[in-house]
Amino acid sequence: MAKAGVIEIGLVLYPGAQMSAVLGMTDLFELANRTAARKSRGAAPNQLRVSHWRADQPGVAPARVFDSHPGVSGVAEVYVVPPALGDPISRETVSPLASWLRERHGAGSVLASVCAGAFVLGETGLLAGRAVTTNWVYDEAFRSRFPEARLDTDRLLIDDGDIITAGSLMAWTDLGLRLVDRFLGPTVMIETARILALDPPGREQRYYSAFAPRLSHGDAAILKVQHWLQAGEGKELNLAVLASLAGLEERTFLRRFQKATGLTTTEYGQRLRVGKARELLQFTTQTVDKVAWEVGYGDPGAFRKVFARIVGLTPSDYRARFRA
Repeated sequence: MAKAGVIEIGLVLYPGAQMSAVLGMTDLFELANRTAARKSRGAAPNQLRVSHWRADQPGVAPARVFDSHPGVSGVAEVYVVPPALGDPISRETVSPLASWLRERHGAGSVLASVCAGAFVLGETGLLAGRAVTTNWVYDEAFRSRFPEARLDTDRLLIDDGDIITAGSLMAWTDLGLRLVDRFLGPTVMIETARILALDPPGREQRYYSAFAPRLSHGDAAILKVQHWLQAGEGKELNLAVLASLAGLEERTFLRRFQKATGLTTTEYGQRLRVGKARELLQFTTQTVDKVAWEVGYGDPGAFRKVFARIVGLTPSDYRARFRA
């Protein structure tokens, strides 16, 4: 057993792993340790032991290549798969690592990922039926590769207890603070975030992500309608017009559109309109009511409700945060 009060977090170095994230998390946890010691007022605080596990030799189990607390026995309570700099790791390359992580999870360790690291966790088979997130740019590729996972790229971080996934390339900061909160407490987490000038966990990825529609579904009739809607910024959603454009009966069109895109025509149009509204709010000085009219909403109140539901911020709050 590990020494009481020492919690190990293992960072997995796989081929293509982003080393800046690995080193950044290592520093974040060390800063959290110092913060915990400073606030302990003489009591023995918990400490985060940070280890790096190299996994780049086929057929060889990952091994510790760095340990902030050498000489302490035990296994990691958490294994973190960091983001990758290039494309998500291939199924063939990751297979041995995925098996090892599945065994660690079976032995009681928490598994966590950042950005494309979710593809590594996906290969363990443990994400089936789970709510997970990754960077929105990988949305379609992840859904295609792991259709049984419940992907939600609007979320920046999803903590499912024994599985934690973080979305964007820099979301390692959010994951790191979440683990500090879990093991060292909210006071240490807030102080660590303040020192690093980071927002505490709770941000949402949808504040930053643009709508990326599914386009590689193979349904040519629906793809034609998608291109048409994109050109018109989602302002024309008349069912008869869309079905005619696709050359399909209306009920057939609706069924095939949702199957291909994952959205109803109304939801699809709303996301296109909101995307245009974001641009206007960020780069123009038009009033919110004027922006609503520009993107096709005659009722500014309805526009505000749709915008807040999709983005997670009101139009005014979005402008205040992201105005160019």
